[in-house]
Formats: sequence, structure tokens, C-alpha cells
Amino acid sequence: MKLFIERCRQNGLKVTPQRIAIYNLLRETTGHPSADCIYRKITDTWPTISFDTVNRTLLTFADIGVIAMVESYSLSRRFDSQTENHHHLHCIRCGQIIDFCDSSFDNLRIPDQITGSFTVTGKRMVISGICSDCTE
Repeated sequence: MKLFIERCRQNGLKVTPQRIAIYNLLRETTGHPSADCIYRKITDTWPTISFDTVNRTLLTFADIGVIAMVESYSLSRRFDSQTENHHHLHCIRCGQIIDFCDSSFDNLRIPDQITGSFTVTGKRMVISGICSDCTE
């Protein structure tokens, strides 16, 4: 929470109760929810908050680096409160995104043809397949 507040202030964002509530809800979520999922949950405690406010807040949080926007294979953006180095397993049937860590993926070399014409700001491996729930 301390880093969140510090990062907001560094970027000229007021630390409002709504922003704190949205950030906490995302942090408490083990998955990679969409803005709609966060909106549906936040209205339990903030019934007058709009979907637009939630969506813009999540996009702002991603812009300042307190959360990440992750790859999505649906029409909805998905968000991740874990900004530490990690990778994803993606189920092509149910859409679930599962975190995993493996240092060998962290150290993959970026080819010269990419680094010569593209500024790399991060690396994340995505492995697609079918999760055990969908296999059964």
C-alpha cells in the first residue's frame, strides 16, 4: 500500500477512497479480472461508482505501473496486481490466466533484430493450453 500511495503521488494522482478501494480489490483477487469484474464487486461497497470510473482508474494504475494490463484473448482487458517478474499459463477454453515463476524464462535473450529497432520494457512468457479443469 505504501508503494501504491507513493507512486500515485509521484504521478500527481490524489489518493482517494475510491482509488484505494479499487486497488485493494484487485490486490485481493487471485485471478486476472476484467474491469467489469472489478466493477461488479466494487459496487457492493461503492454502489454509486460508475463503470467508467473503475475502467479509467485501472488504466491509470497500469500507466503508472502499480498494476499490469495482461494479455487477454477475449474482448475485455484483464488486470494483474502482481508487478513482480512472473509468467502466465493461459487456458484457451475457459480463458483462465494462471501465474507461474521460472527464472529461466526471466533470462531469455532478446534477439538483436528486436533490440535494434524496439525498446523492450518488459518480458513475459505466455504458455497457451488447456487447464486441468477443462481437460476433465
